[in-house]
Amino acid sequence: MATPTAPLSSLIDRKVSALTNSLNKVNVEAKPASGFIDTEEALTEVLNSLEGLPTNPPSLYVDLEGANLSRHGTISIMQLLIHPPTRRTSSTSTRDKIGLSLKDILESGTIPKVFFDVRRDSDTLFSHYGVRLSGIQDLQLMELATRAFGRRYVTALAKCIEKDANLNYTEKKAFTQGKSRGKMLFDPQLGGSYEVFSQRPLSEEILKYCTNDVKFLPRLWSIYDRKLTVAWRERVRVATNERVALSQGVMFNGQGQHMALAPVGWNEMR
Repeated sequence: MATPTAPLSSLIDRKVSALTNSLNKVNVEAKPASGFIDTEEALTEVLNSLEGLPTNPPSLYVDLEGANLSRHGTISIMQLLIHPPTRRTSSTSTRDKIGLSLKDILESGTIPKVFFDVRRDSDTLFSHYGVRLSGIQDLQLMELATRAFGRRYVTALAKCIEKDANLNYTEKKAFTQGKSRGKMLFDPQLGGSYEVFSQRPLSEEILKYCTNDVKFLPRLWSIYDRKLTVAWRERVRVATNERVALSQGVMFNGQGQHMALAPVGWNEMR
């Protein structure tokens, strides 16, 4: 397993040179605003805007992009959607207002962060920066837990958005086109390269692709959360913590058919 090689502050200067901060409207239906953040000062403003945000529903939705996103690859982009929108204030230090760094927030058990399938993101953050994620809610597991039957395999994010996010015609068309154009740029099987996530300035197509990955997460969270029973909510919590712990293990492999399997026993539970 790779060992932590640098403090998370270098995430800004080295491997993560962009933080996409999407500030959504409260109703989630309106078009989100997105910002491209590649300086410590700009990140400070975002961190300082997090003070006093609600925790139920969660306010932070996170996704990572990179070349071979894993302990063997790199992080190029972190997408952070803040929901509902916040007023950003000026500051000169990442600790002079709320006393929290990005690492503090990611590791906080009292600040909920929503990921869709946290495993590879957790693997990458832990292996390269020693970040032990906590306070995680995994939307992929939430979706799985809401099914009445057929819990043998998990579902990909794009399918969840298309199936469950109640997209109108305009949203569905924009989402489908954005995903298709983005994949053509980064998918090696389509003639692309994952290095497009590291190119600066970031292309408009990749920026749209990244924004698409997080803009509907609050909507999905709300839909799935309403359907969870008390028993399944607890199972999701336990399984999410197990995913994080597993991703930090020496033997973790984020590639392969095993990644599509549900947690053990879930297919038989009611």
